[in-house]
Amino acid sequence: MSSTSAPFGLRPALHQSGVVRPSAYSIVTGYTSGILQNQPIKIGTGGYIEAAAIGDRFIGTFQGVEYTDTLGKRIYSNQWIANTAATDIVVYTTEDPLITYEIQSNAALTVADIGEQFDFTTITAGSTTTGLSQLMLDVASSAANASLRLINKANYVDNAWGDTYVIAQVQIAEHQFVADVAAI
Repeated sequence: MSSTSAPFGLRPALHQSGVVRPSAYSIVTGYTSGILQNQPIKIGTGGYIEAAAIGDRFIGTFQGVEYTDTLGKRIYSNQWIANTAATDIVVYTTEDPLITYEIQSNAALTVADIGEQFDFTTITAGSTTTGLSQLMLDVASSAANASLRLINKANYVDNAWGDTYVIAQVQIAEHQFVADVAAI
């Protein structure tokens, strides 16, 4: 698996409590950017959810949305479609800074990289057909104060250190609710 590029965004995998609990926020009706499941999001001005950009501090990932459309129909989706006009909008997110996420790397990682920080690739990469993000861990972006801290590799068959596309376990290093820790 880690020799095939098949990105899935920043997928919540585990929490010390054993349960990854979603949180509910809102988004401004007509918000102009599309957001895909497992895409990093932040709390923007006014307390509304916005898509995070590379280098932004963020709270977690977008997990889905429900809203009432202009025809009065209740819609449930794993993506926010840009410019959607709606009411009663509920955005489901991850926000706990202790959540461990899985993300596929865009190049080889080694066990010596544990504790390093990395950014991710193009934030808007993904499929509007499936609604899933396809961003990856950008191995070339290793630097102090980057967005994600490498914790380990995921324990999957055919997922080994040194492979081209490692499925890595990471935590948010620059969480909006927590001060940055530049190294372990």
